[in-house]
This record gives sequence, C-alpha cells and structure tokens, in this order.
Amino acid sequence: MAKEDIVVVAVDGSEASDNAVRWAANTAVKRGIPLRIASSYTMPQFLYAEGMVPPKELFDDLQSETLEKIEQARKVAHETAPELKIGHTIAEGSPIDMLLEMSHDVTMIVMGSRGMGGLSGMVMGSVSASVVAHANCPVVVVREDNNITDVNKYGPVVVGVDGSEISQKATAYAFAEADARDAELVAVHTWMDMQVQASLAGLAAAQAEWSDVEKEQAELLNERLEDLVNEYPNVEVKKVIARDRPVRALTEASEGAQLLVVGSHGRGGFKGMLLGSTSRALLQSSPCPMMVVRPNSDDASEESAE
Repeated sequence: MAKEDIVVVAVDGSEASDNAVRWAANTAVKRGIPLRIASSYTMPQFLYAEGMVPPKELFDDLQSETLEKIEQARKVAHETAPELKIGHTIAEGSPIDMLLEMSHDVTMIVMGSRGMGGLSGMVMGSVSASVVAHANCPVVVVREDNNITDVNKYGPVVVGVDGSEISQKATAYAFAEADARDAELVAVHTWMDMQVQASLAGLAAAQAEWSDVEKEQAELLNERLEDLVNEYPNVEVKKVIARDRPVRALTEASEGAQLLVVGSHGRGGFKGMLLGSTSRALLQSSPCPMMVVRPNSDDASEESAE
C-alpha cells in the first residue's frame, strides 16, 4: 500500500506533546502537506468488575476527553500555521499500537519525548521509545526543551553519515527535509582510530597518520553524498569530518539546528538490533528535534533472512 503524504503528531495533552504539535505543524507547512493529530484512550480496568461491559456513558466521557485534547492540539497547530489542513484520529487502546499501525501508511510520526505518564525526570517515555524502535516510517521525537525559536526554525538539517545501509537511507531523508525546508544540510562523519595509542615521542607520527586518515574519510564522505548532491542541487551541503565520538560530534553539530537525522543503528550494530547505542544516546541529549530512520518491514524481513 502506498504511503499517504501526511505528518502525524501524537498528543496526550501534555506540554511535551504541545511542543511536538508546534514542530509538526511547522514541518507540514514547509512540506506543503496536511497534519493529522492522533490520540487514544484506554478503558480503566479498576472502574468495573472483570467480565462486565463498561457503560456507554464511560466510553462517551473518555472519547469526549480525548477529543478535547485533539481540539487543544489543533488550536496550538493553528497558532503556528493558521492555514494548515488538519485532520484527526481517535483510537481505543494502546497509543503504541495505534501509532505503529499508522506508521505503515504515513510520511512520518512526530511525538513528544514523554507525556503525562512519564516519570519525573525521565527523558524518554515508554511510548516514544517503543514507537521509535518499531515504527515503519521515520519518527521524530521532540523534547520539552526543543523549543522552536526564530533562530533554529531556519537552522540546518544535520545528519550522521557512517556508510551503513540504514545511514544512507537516513541521509536521503535528510536531503529531502533540507530541500523542503530550504535549509543547509550538515553531513557529519566521525572516526576514531582506537588502535593508535600514541606516546608523546610518537605524537608527530600519529598526527601525520591521522591527517592521512582524515583525508581518506573526507573522500569516502564525498562518495556517499555524491548521488544525493546531484539529486538535490538546491541543497547547500556542509561536510564535517570529526575525530570524535558520534554522540558528542552530532550533539555539537545540532546546536541551533531544526532537525537531526540518524539511522536507527549504524555499522557497528548487530543485525536485527532495533536501536543502536548512538541513536539511543542522542534521543536523550540532542539539542533539537531528532528523526530516527529504521529499515521498513520489507528491509527487516530481508535482513533476518540473511
């Protein structure tokens, strides 16, 4: 089934989800596509005895409360983008199940890092963590402190490039986002030679070796970006080769960015791994909204067959 070109944002009435709505509305406008606000409700088990059918009034109340959250989110979205076309979805049951089902058919899912169910101090909630790990489309996580400002809403799109297949897929998404937003793209490639433990006496030789490696890595980055640079000639590209750990380099590059894009796991990840250590750590520390790109279900089935 072809995906519908639409941005879905999950809401639960929390400040984190309101922030996600602002980002999603801004994104939908820049892409020229509609926004769909999604929310769900669950029947509280403690309100009725096991085996009993809950009264219709209880369903009506829960649906009404959920619709209020939808309408509040619609108001927030229209404050950001007054002319935006907005639809909504209300589902009974787990928000995880709802969003994973929707992920097969939509462009992207946007959500807050944690909602009202999150523990105090928890950065990633169970819902956002589960959706990021299993969704069949890119998922953007917007933390409470990822506020859209006049500076960063025009900032670059940053992408981590490591040469893996999923990184190439993430890079393609990053180019498309940068093109839609008329934004600069910052491609960050990191390397650390863990085998070189230079003594003070061998420091000059080690520096020369590092210079050679850096040149090689720059050539590799150029090769990995070449096709996309040709496909998106209007996207200005800045290439960063960093001798640093990926989390630190990408966090630094993302200061003032409007979006960070990464693959769910890189070249060091095990086959079948849902999220790698870099993407997990960045979900906790990224200074801007972060898109995680996973293999789709067809990719995953092919991978498991290898």
